Amino acid sequence: MTVPSRGTPPGSPAEDRAPTDEAAAPAPGTDEVAAPASADVTDDGSAEGAGADAGGEAGGEAGGAVEAGGTDRTEAEKAAELSEAEAELIAQRELRAKIEQRKAEKDAPIESGTKLSGTAADLLAAVRAVESGEKSGTAFFDSPAPAPRRPAAAEPVRPRVPQPAQAPRATAPETVTTVRAVLAEGGAPESLAAQVASALGERAADALREDPWRLLSVPGVRPEQADGFARALLGAECGPGDERRAAALVGWQLERAALQGHTALESSSVRAALAERSVPDPDEALQQAIAEGAVLVFQDGVEDVEQAADGEDTEDSEQQAVPVLLGLDRYALAEESLADGLARLAKSGADARWEAAEPTELVRAVAASGLVAHTGGEAARAEPVALADASGALGLRAVVAVHSENGSRRLGPAAVTVAGLLSGAEGPGRDADGAFALDLLVVLDAPQLDVETAAMLVESMPDSSRLVLSGDPGVLSSAGAGRVFADVLAARVCPQIASRTPDPGPIGELVSGIGIGELNQVEAPGKEVVIVPVRDAGEAVHRTVQLVADSVPRAIGVPTEETQVITVGHGGSAGTRALNAALKQRLNPGPGRFGGFDPGDRVAYAPALGRTLSGTVVSADGEGLHLDCEGTPAVVPKERVESAVRHGWALTAHQAAGMRWPAAVVVLPGDAAQALSRPWVYTAFSRGERHLSVVHGADQALPRAVAEVPAQDRTTRLRPLLEGLLAPTT
Repeated sequence: MTVPSRGTPPGSPAEDRAPTDEAAAPAPGTDEVAAPASADVTDDGSAEGAGADAGGEAGGEAGGAVEAGGTDRTEAEKAAELSEAEAELIAQRELRAKIEQRKAEKDAPIESGTKLSGTAADLLAAVRAVESGEKSGTAFFDSPAPAPRRPAAAEPVRPRVPQPAQAPRATAPETVTTVRAVLAEGGAPESLAAQVASALGERAADALREDPWRLLSVPGVRPEQADGFARALLGAECGPGDERRAAALVGWQLERAALQGHTALESSSVRAALAERSVPDPDEALQQAIAEGAVLVFQDGVEDVEQAADGEDTEDSEQQAVPVLLGLDRYALAEESLADGLARLAKSGADARWEAAEPTELVRAVAASGLVAHTGGEAARAEPVALADASGALGLRAVVAVHSENGSRRLGPAAVTVAGLLSGAEGPGRDADGAFALDLLVVLDAPQLDVETAAMLVESMPDSSRLVLSGDPGVLSSAGAGRVFADVLAARVCPQIASRTPDPGPIGELVSGIGIGELNQVEAPGKEVVIVPVRDAGEAVHRTVQLVADSVPRAIGVPTEETQVITVGHGGSAGTRALNAALKQRLNPGPGRFGGFDPGDRVAYAPALGRTLSGTVVSADGEGLHLDCEGTPAVVPKERVESAVRHGWALTAHQAAGMRWPAAVVVLPGDAAQALSRPWVYTAFSRGERHLSVVHGADQALPRAVAEVPAQDRTTRLRPLLEGLLAPTT
């Protein structure tokens, strides 16, 4: 594959012709998780599914309608008729209640912390004050948890900025009406009424009047918009130092960080963000947020800080200081539960039932430990699948779970989706204790697990069972908060099996090189990899449409409906919006009479944040928009169509992660240079099974990204939590 030289135009306009065998790999970057703009964050968080507007937790939101039932039926009959989405919601609520009950039952005494000094000692005192309910907690600007495994506040007060709902609530029409009136009074778009009512509940209108900055609980609303709304409602009482504003901004900053994958932020970065928003006293704002329980404080590795405090070299102690982290309780709870569950499995010991199996490397690891990590590319997926097949001969119950219906289709009917497994719509169901009725769970596409979904999975594992997390560490991390698979690998608390099975063919060779930072030229005699140079975004759109509609079907033999376009982000002149508009005009023109969609339109549907279903519009009626998602029917309620569904001929790399198609067309416009990274290129280029076309206008930004731009770092707590519970294995 040949890359145009620096400063040289990528090539002359490509004429209408079949792809040539000139092979080069262009790479886009991802603006999805990192984009700070409200519209882009919403798109990325949601059109990785399409709608963060609904505010659902990863794996927790559901699209679909529940059929109304008669009043004479038993509860069992009603439950049998629940949709997959509703069943998923019920399962998740039960799991979350179980997790919270388990946490509440645990004794978590606060250790003395007498060896701490300075800021660390002040922070510990603040935690104690908050836990005891004393108002003296306001005397401190932040407060760490004294042990690495427990959140700081035992019973946090309900935060001013409510956490995103786990699923859209059924709100009464009168509630939406009263909220609409308050929004109109404050000059905010009345179209936000349903989202506000869903996020704030029945008293949403009163809550907005009491605290206008709670408007920030709606995804996509930015602080300056909430400030304008507050000024209109409060008049002279509104000021930049208002305690309600400061608390809302702290919550908004942490929720925004979660869209970028962080489960916590350093306190210094939160203070800096508050200062940028003209909060007069950021320290005081954090004091108030901590005292009210709107934010929790952690200092993982406190034991190391104590040791440093006892040492003689104070300079080294300062260098080893552990940062104070701030986080929302939803992510703290998830990481705590996940760490406890993984440790429980890892400590389960050897299982003699596996002695009769063929002693492969993976079998030996599973026989010795209840938690195993397996790494490898697409071809390596066959190894954990074979493990699951072998377990059947031993009389064990095994399940293979994948990220999406696309992955399930590639493996066959034996595979289930993670969402389906959690909801009970797929898989073996649950035993009397609420745990999965299985002995072995193999989770493929493990990098796509966000911390909340992973916590629910692990919490549901029986004590004697085995969990194998398998995936390609080179791909982009989950669209939701956390980096579960990477943290498990980094902690080295369980056996890790690295597959030696490479992905075959020119695409496999190209992607393997990208994984180690090299953009190599590959031989592609069958036009498996094709480079199409372009000079600007307009030409990139034109050539992409031509490839999908004509060149790839004619020259490669892959139908249009089996070719997926992947680009850098949703906005821009060659983003998903522009490409989908052009592809619809060419492939399925129509008036968009169903909320902008027509039968036959290819769509991306987001039933939950970070989960994308690729589908086709079938029809629409009073119930909603009817879709066919990889053979699975889905109904999107009409009020959710705008936020949860978008055209899907073109996707972002985060949306496409965990899915593959016979052919992929990756679009790298010139304005994508700043967004490119090695994981983005690796993910985008590995989505095609038989063919990869790269519409390349990024010049030298592509090889530079592959060689020099690693994955964007995420601040999480899972690794230190695991290391605190389990001694690292060498």
